[in-house]
Amino acid sequence: MSFFISDAIAANGGAAQPGGDPVFSIVFMVVIFGVFYFLMIRPQSKRMKEHKKLIESMAKGDEVVTNGGVLGKITHVGDNFITIEVAKDTEIKIQRDAVASMMPKGTIKAS
Repeated sequence: MSFFISDAIAANGGAAQPGGDPVFSIVFMVVIFGVFYFLMIRPQSKRMKEHKKLIESMAKGDEVVTNGGVLGKITHVGDNFITIEVAKDTEIKIQRDAVASMMPKGTIKAS
């Protein structure tokens, strides 16, 4: 009797237990990948494309909301940064990617 190797033999006389149909396993994996693609990957890539289009279309005078919730009007657009006016004579400089969404014209006056 060895303490490192088990002497136990499976109940069916040592024959290997079949793991199931390999075709079913492959089909199951493809179905799981398809579910993940349509529920997680595809919507996220669509959101990324829409955000990229939003970032590229920003222009002076647009009203935007940042990821931090700051509402302001764009006064200067650079390659990597934009300047937004959040109050009269108060401007902040933020990264272009920090813009969460564009608001309709007149949103700042209405709030």
